[in-house]
Amino acid sequence: MLGAIIQVLISGFVIGALARWAVPGPDPMSVPMTILLGVFGSFLGGGIAAAIFGAQQDSGSIFAILIGSILASMLLLIGYRRFVQKRPITGPEAQRAPSERAHFGTLLGAPGGQAERQDDVAEQLRKLEELHRDGVLTDEEFEAKKAELLARS
Repeated sequence: MLGAIIQVLISGFVIGALARWAVPGPDPMSVPMTILLGVFGSFLGGGIAAAIFGAQQDSGSIFAILIGSILASMLLLIGYRRFVQKRPITGPEAQRAPSERAHFGTLLGAPGGQAERQDDVAEQLRKLEELHRDGVLTDEEFEAKKAELLARS
């Protein structure tokens, strides 16, 4: 049992590391996150490959499962970069390091820090000002919403 757990952790790390190596650009990630990336990619891609090519013990099936695992891990990493870190996949912006606010906790619904809440309030104030300037909101509505936003922050 312990041997199987160690084998899953090692193979998850190797597959996660190969996926991180194959996707260009920096992705600062801890060892446990790399293992999770590889394990989830293995279950997803390896399961699909095993369903398509069969789970026999021949070298062709094992190779297909390995490639499927790496490809699924790469897709998970690309999704993480795009939707959590809010970075592009290609181009010069893909080579920049992710911001401090982009972390896995945001995907799990963890509350953001004080700076993130202030940025959100500032963005909402800008939108309110645009609506007021465009005539969608009256002076009274604008002031009431502005006071409400500032009271929450």
